[in-house]
Amino acid sequence: MPWIQIKLQSPGDQTGPIEDQLMGLGAVSVTLEDSADQPLLEPPPGATPIWDDTTISGLFEADADIELISAALKTSLGDDKPIRIDALEDKDWVREWMEAYQPIAFGQRLWVCPSWKTPPDPNAVNMMLDPGLAFGTGTHETTALCLGWLDSTDLHDKTVIDYGCGSGILAIAAALLGADKVYCVDNDPQALLATQQNAERNQIQDKMEVFAPAALPSINVDILLANILAGPLISLSKHLASLTKPSGQIVLSGILKEQSDQVSDCYSAWFDMQKATIDGDWVRLTGTRKHD
Repeated sequence: MPWIQIKLQSPGDQTGPIEDQLMGLGAVSVTLEDSADQPLLEPPPGATPIWDDTTISGLFEADADIELISAALKTSLGDDKPIRIDALEDKDWVREWMEAYQPIAFGQRLWVCPSWKTPPDPNAVNMMLDPGLAFGTGTHETTALCLGWLDSTDLHDKTVIDYGCGSGILAIAAALLGADKVYCVDNDPQALLATQQNAERNQIQDKMEVFAPAALPSINVDILLANILAGPLISLSKHLASLTKPSGQIVLSGILKEQSDQVSDCYSAWFDMQKATIDGDWVRLTGTRKHD
């Protein structure tokens, strides 16, 4: 049976009522997509993150009264919000969605693979990680920059903190690449649960511990990773420095190019900062902890 898809764009804070209206008009499913390649990093505790510019798609059966549905949407949303209507052929949409996610290589050793795919190189370091709640699977530049750094670094016998762990992708990569112990920190219980589940899927849960920020013990590690945003990175700089051993390394991402100098200057009080690594609009900063 063919389907009809109605698609429109909305500010993130208005998606809820539109979702509800589409379902009330008979949509069999509603999906949300990022319209502007916006990463969702470090949401508030218990929050479900959503993009500022979101594409909303409602899927309707072929015999739905599309004229009536469109009129109802225009009445509530206004005529200035364009609505796109497409006829879709009948497909196995679950399979289509799964096929959209392919294994991705980061550096020379590391692959991130969805669980339903066979890793292309069985001898590589293969992380099995499925798409989940907006916390990242490595496809965004901020995460890819950190994964590339981890792949290029000797992590054996190192201790690591992943501050703002999200799905746990950086923490799991560190553990798989040889880190001895990884401490995962996030202020959202959903992120800590996702990290635990992904660690178990990759059979490295014995190497990892998860903590809310206030519960993190007083430790000093060899490597501290923080893929969050420039504002939190600046406000947390003294704290993150205190968690890093002398001569230890810090890796910072979630930083736009125009924010790079400000973040680097802030951390230079405690670290010898290196030149930024750039990917598109985003940068990764690294530094070596000074001796007090």
